[in-house]
Amino acid sequence: MKNTPPNSHNADQPDDLLPEYTFDYSRSRPNRFATNALQGRRWVMLDADIAAIFKTPESVNHVLRALIEHMPNSAKHE
Repeated sequence: MKNTPPNSHNADQPDDLLPEYTFDYSRSRPNRFATNALQGRRWVMLDADIAAIFKTPESVNHVLRALIEHMPNSAKHE
C-alpha cells in the first residue's frame, strides 16, 4: 500500500461519480430478512417537531399507551 498524506486530494482530478445512474431492478430479489423484522410492527412517519421530542420508539409507545388507557372504551376499538 502507498502511504499518502490525508489531504492529498487533487482538485484538478474530476470526480468518478456520474450525475445519474440507471439500475436494473429486474434482477433484484426481496429481502429475506424483512418479514422477520416487521412482524407485528407498523411504521409511522412523525412530523419533525414531534420527532424532536420523541427520540425512541419506546418513548412514542409509552405516551400512546398512556393515552389509550385514558380513552373512553368506545374510542379504543375504532
